Amino acid sequence: MKFDVAVIGSGPGGYVAAIRCAQLGLKTALIERYNNLGGTCLNVGCIPSKALLDSSEHYHNAKEKFSLHGILLQHLEVNMTQMIARKNDVVEQTVKGLQFLMKKNKIEVFHGHGSFLSPRRIQITAADGKTTEIESDKVIIATGSKPITPPAFQYDKKRIITSTEALNLTEVPQRMVIIGGGVIGLELGSVYARLGTRVDVVEYLDRIIPNMDSDCSKELMRALKKLGIQFYLRHAVTSVVNHGDSVTIEVEKRDAAERFSLQADYCLVAIGRRPYTHNLGLDNAGVQLDDKGRVIVNDRLETTSPGIYAIGDVIRGAMLAHKAEEEGIFVAETIVGQHPHIDYNLIPNVVYTWPEVAGVGRTEEQLKQEGVPYKSGKFPFSALGRARASTDTEGMAKVLSHKDTDEILGVHIVGPRAADMIAEAVALMEFRASAEDAARMSHAHPTYTEAFKEAALAATENRAIHI
Repeated sequence: MKFDVAVIGSGPGGYVAAIRCAQLGLKTALIERYNNLGGTCLNVGCIPSKALLDSSEHYHNAKEKFSLHGILLQHLEVNMTQMIARKNDVVEQTVKGLQFLMKKNKIEVFHGHGSFLSPRRIQITAADGKTTEIESDKVIIATGSKPITPPAFQYDKKRIITSTEALNLTEVPQRMVIIGGGVIGLELGSVYARLGTRVDVVEYLDRIIPNMDSDCSKELMRALKKLGIQFYLRHAVTSVVNHGDSVTIEVEKRDAAERFSLQADYCLVAIGRRPYTHNLGLDNAGVQLDDKGRVIVNDRLETTSPGIYAIGDVIRGAMLAHKAEEEGIFVAETIVGQHPHIDYNLIPNVVYTWPEVAGVGRTEEQLKQEGVPYKSGKFPFSALGRARASTDTEGMAKVLSHKDTDEILGVHIVGPRAADMIAEAVALMEFRASAEDAARMSHAHPTYTEAFKEAALAATENRAIHI
């Protein structure tokens, strides 16, 4: 079988690349080693975690906030079996939708592990061991990533787990220890904290979500502490031991000779992810990796082997589904001779806790480090009428603009629907708008987005109206 393009991996980067290739008239194959399309994101990542985040937020609001609205409930309880079943149904519907899109776009789907026999020949090994070979003029590697699980943590998928297993617990744990204060750990930690689990987070660095603006870290940590989450910053985990029905986590302080143990029902390892490039036959194709195990690509996202491209988590940059999607479209259009463009500075980063956290562009720490003159404007959600009406008063909006030109350099939001609000900032920054441009746009009242307008006003000669 001969194809114009073969895509290895059906996550957001891979399936989007395949669809765009098909739209551009290329005969396209999509190779997926598992039975379900969608990769980590659709099956054990973005989609199922958001389903549980929403379910747990409903329960938390019913328990903690409904009485404020005059809604009184009795005998409130969590049906974990139903919560997981709803999550699974959301995943199933999403995967079925993806299968429909493959048929609609006439994309040939192969299930099995894809590996290179040569730069243009790919062997696909099915679960039953049967093999199929295909040829393709171009190949896109989109195999994603796997959780990092150091040997000392003794990951066993039972009591010592990653996000994959945390999405399928059949009971609400009494206590959970999370190693890592990044996005994955905090999102799942907030799920279980809302449901009543005592959650401890151990983070080696001096703050949570370290890649985002420090004000976002402070605001989110303050909110999560109110959920009862305990944080151990500047601490390292030295070992994790499964005792059958419990786990012991040995912890030591990073800058002092202080050691202690934490006991839990589960230990969630969430210290990051590594590129999945195992057993792909990359040597047979002349594809080289860097010292971090990532596929080396040029500015066209082409590997060291001409005609073979790589996108998403297997290459440099943030491991974000929407980043992979943009790269998938970029490569598809590059293959047919178009000249697409990606501005990596304007790919937003989001944490789906509540309040949500979203940021785009430069952080204040980066601007200081780079010596860029800037202005900063902030506005708290506690001063916003819409936020008071919904009792979502935690967090703030922050706008950073150039001191001389007023061009928006970064926007960082902690608050209700921050994940949706950040799109306005991205659009403005794509057109190199100023803080005054954002401030002069009419924003409907009352809405959460007024916080962004007020922050822009604050960055424009300190003109915020409502503080």
